[in-house]
Amino acid sequence: MKVAIYSRGLDFEQENPLLVLMEELVRYDTAVLVFQPLLQQFSLPAHLQEKVTPFAASADLGANTDCLISLGGDGTLLDAVALVRDKNIPILGINFGRLGFLASISKDELSSAVDSLVNHTFLLDKRTLIHLDSNEKLFGETPFGLNEFAIHKRDTAPMVKIHTYLNGEFLNTYWADGLIVSTPTGSTGYNMSCNGPILFPESASFVITPVAPHNLNVRSIIVPDNNIVSFEVEGRGDQIICALDARREIVSKNIQLAVRREKFGINLVRLNENSFLSTLRTKLTWGLDKRN
Repeated sequence: MKVAIYSRGLDFEQENPLLVLMEELVRYDTAVLVFQPLLQQFSLPAHLQEKVTPFAASADLGANTDCLISLGGDGTLLDAVALVRDKNIPILGINFGRLGFLASISKDELSSAVDSLVNHTFLLDKRTLIHLDSNEKLFGETPFGLNEFAIHKRDTAPMVKIHTYLNGEFLNTYWADGLIVSTPTGSTGYNMSCNGPILFPESASFVITPVAPHNLNVRSIIVPDNNIVSFEVEGRGDQIICALDARREIVSKNIQLAVRREKFGINLVRLNENSFLSTLRTKLTWGLDKRN
C-alpha cells in the first residue's frame, strides 16, 4: 500500500499527531510519500526517515498511490484536489482546522482512520468538480475546483452587472458585488455564507448565488450541472476578480468566461459512521437547543 501525506504546514503543537500518523502507517508496512516542504519543517526520527519518500508536485504522485491524506482544514483539502487532478486517487481529510465540512475526520481518529485504510473498511464519496473555460489561460494546469467559481468586483469598485446565460439562453442580469456558481460540495461553503441553499453531494446540480445583490427579489437558483453557464460582465472598473476555490486571478472585465461540469471527479474517503447528515448536524449544531 502507498499513501501520500499533504499539508500546507503544521504548527509545533500539531507535530505530534503527524508523527502518530506516520508511525501508524509504518507499522502496517505502508510506503509513505510526504510533501517535501512539510518534511523540511520537522526533524523526523531516524527510523521514520528511512521509510519516507518526499514528493513535491502532482507529477510525483503515481496512479499506484492508494490514498492522499490531507492534514489541515478544508482549504488544505482543496489544495489536495489540485494535486490529485484526474489520477483517481482518493483523498482522506484529517481536520486540523476549524469547521471542517470536507476534512471531517478529527485528529483524535488518526488510528481508526489508518486502520480503515489498511483494511479497506472505508467508503468513497464521489464528488463532482466545476471547470472554467475562458479565452485567456487562467489557473494554469488546474482550471477546475471542488467548491465553486466566483466573479467579484475589485476592491472598492462599484457593483458590477453580470449577464448570465444557460447554454446560450439568457437567464438573468445580476447587479451585485459578485456571483457564485457552486457545486453541491461547495454549497456548504461560500454559497451558504451568502444565504444559498445546501445541496446533497449527489444532487448533480449547480447553485447560482449572487453576492450582495442590489435587487432584493433576486435569489439563488439551482440548475442541472449538464448546463454550460456563461457570463458577460459590465462595470465602471476595468478589471474583475475570478476565483476558483481558494485561488484568485485579476482579469479584464471583457474576458469571456463559462463554467461546466468537469469531465472527471474526485473521491473523498469517509469512515462508515460519518455521513453527510451527521456532518451537517455536527458542524451546524442542528437539533441542539443551546438554551438548555
